[in-house]
Amino acid sequence: MFRRNIEPLLLAALADTPVVLLNGARQTGKSTLAQHLIETGWPARYVTLDDVTVQAAARGDPQGFLSAYEGPVIIDEIQRANELFLPIKLAVDRNRKPGRFLLTGSANVMLTPALSDALAGRMEILTLWPLSQGEINGYKEDFVDRLLARDFSLPPSSIGQSKKLQIKREDLAGLILRGGFPEVVERPDVERRRAWFRSYLTTILQRDVRDLSKVEGLTEFPRLLALLATRVANLLNLADVSRATTISQTTLKRYLTLLQATYLVFLLPPWTSNLGARVVKTPKLMLGDTGLLTALVSVDEEGLLENSALFGAALENFVVMEARKQISWSKTQPRMFHFRTHTGQEVDIVLEEASGRLAGIEVKASASVNNNDFKGLRALQEIAGKNFRRGILLYTGSEVVSFGKDLLAAPVSALWQSL
Repeated sequence: MFRRNIEPLLLAALADTPVVLLNGARQTGKSTLAQHLIETGWPARYVTLDDVTVQAAARGDPQGFLSAYEGPVIIDEIQRANELFLPIKLAVDRNRKPGRFLLTGSANVMLTPALSDALAGRMEILTLWPLSQGEINGYKEDFVDRLLARDFSLPPSSIGQSKKLQIKREDLAGLILRGGFPEVVERPDVERRRAWFRSYLTTILQRDVRDLSKVEGLTEFPRLLALLATRVANLLNLADVSRATTISQTTLKRYLTLLQATYLVFLLPPWTSNLGARVVKTPKLMLGDTGLLTALVSVDEEGLLENSALFGAALENFVVMEARKQISWSKTQPRMFHFRTHTGQEVDIVLEEASGRLAGIEVKASASVNNNDFKGLRALQEIAGKNFRRGILLYTGSEVVSFGKDLLAAPVSALWQSL
């Protein structure tokens, strides 16, 4: 079992909050983590609504179903029985003891009005993403927190040793193709990984998306998802996608909501300031896992390395999701955006903490960078003013180099290397 970096936060939430929701994509390890808590001493009962009999009992008599559990209970795949939300609320209102319910969901159940209305103020929400590079290798990354800290350091501290941070382009392509789903990470054979992704997509599209939409068939989804995979790391252009798929924009918006609800698609919102008129206000399209992305476009390591445009987009998607995973357990808990001006200056990731302090991350697939590559970070620095903490450009070279006050270029592996 992989040790999950979010586990301490999950335990802390259970220690002071009546209801904790652990959500995330199917097969990210939510059930494994929940059962691990029991194995390590948390005195809870475990039930899963993936069991047809259990689900029928929960939906048929939700009040009676909950009354059978006096102590803490884990209810897996809670989105399969919306009828439980109100009884959970009533149970919590009678007894607000912390850690009474740990709910897990493979769909974003906060899109379900019954849940958001019933458990507002009674529940803490945590998201479990696919494995991060640190989780795969057995340590906890803190790049996001260090980037926003007053003082910043990179491993190693000496620029003369920076080749330790270098990662070969072929190895980086391998990480992108592997992605972070635990079962895929443990499969060394490429063909077996592809088989897993095919089955995974079938399950998601035919079961979870159908259950959320209450519509049978949904034959357009595989084609739509494959098309979206070719447009990751770009501004979302609904009109263009609509033309390419012949799906109306109204239907397309509904489909995108479903894809976000199942964590297949992730939309990175734009960052704006008081000078918001100067920036683009369209989100960027990302997929929740780069292994899934490359499976959708049917590319192998050789093809990924030969297609520079695809490699660049997949690398940006990879970095965005690695940062998003770190945010889920970070101390600063920043919000994540992208930044783009109407004149084309852009920053791939903007991390903004509650105080307004922010940092920028730019991603380049090249092995060398120059002063012009920092145009977007400098534009962000100018607009943010005193709130700008620092900007870093992650690239595929080996050197850590300063490009001015609070601006730095570093190998992309600095994102997950441990100090």
